[in-house]
Amino acid sequence: MDEADDAGGLIRAVDTTLRIVETLNDLGTAGVTELARGLDEPKSTVYNHLDTLRRRGYVVKEDDEYRLACRFLELGSMTRERYLVYRIARDEVTALAEETGELAGLVVEEHGYGVFLHRAKGNQAVHVDTHVGKRIHLHGAALGKAMLAFSSAERVREVIDRRGLPALTDHTITDADALFDELERISDEGVAFDDEERISGLRSVAVPLRTDDGEVLGAISVAGPTSRLRGERFRSELPDRLRSAANVIELNITYL
Repeated sequence: MDEADDAGGLIRAVDTTLRIVETLNDLGTAGVTELARGLDEPKSTVYNHLDTLRRRGYVVKEDDEYRLACRFLELGSMTRERYLVYRIARDEVTALAEETGELAGLVVEEHGYGVFLHRAKGNQAVHVDTHVGKRIHLHGAALGKAMLAFSSAERVREVIDRRGLPALTDHTITDADALFDELERISDEGVAFDDEERISGLRSVAVPLRTDDGEVLGAISVAGPTSRLRGERFRSELPDRLRSAANVIELNITYL
């Protein structure tokens, strides 16, 4: 369970409900028996939770199987709209995708993960695992490193202690000292690079979004295959375009 490190006051019934929801999200559809077996819970317990979720409109029963209902879509959309950085940045991120032809994204940090609030695809964009709501490890992506580089050292250590530094590919930074060295470089240059560190064959460039007093609001990026993101385009052109977009977003946030 992702939040096991915060489980001191865990309420078992709520935990069971959430595990059922998460498992349904992973499986798509499932019956009571399959869920009970996967969660190691009595069938009667799983059924009672599912029936409550159904009555509340959070799951749909079709024949003998259950799936998540669109109620979650409503809640997720409303949650995203409450982020000022999303409302201000989404048009710029979409423009980045259209201009570059690649994937463009907006991520914020939550519970030590990066979470995609917006993703836009250009006409040449590759298909990867990113989608709105997707959580990613901060250390393995340009977006995450861009945010960490402008966070306090104490906060970075908290993230490392909580989420670790797992190897996502053969190129992922998995040593804390090496990560801090990388973050220092990013802080000096204002731009982060991901050279196949999260997904093999994919590169990305990211810059942070910050307030006037230095608070990190999120980060924006452009990502694409190594065959297209290389040379001056990777190291100079895209960083300049991202800095320009970040400048517009930060000004609009400041003077809204």
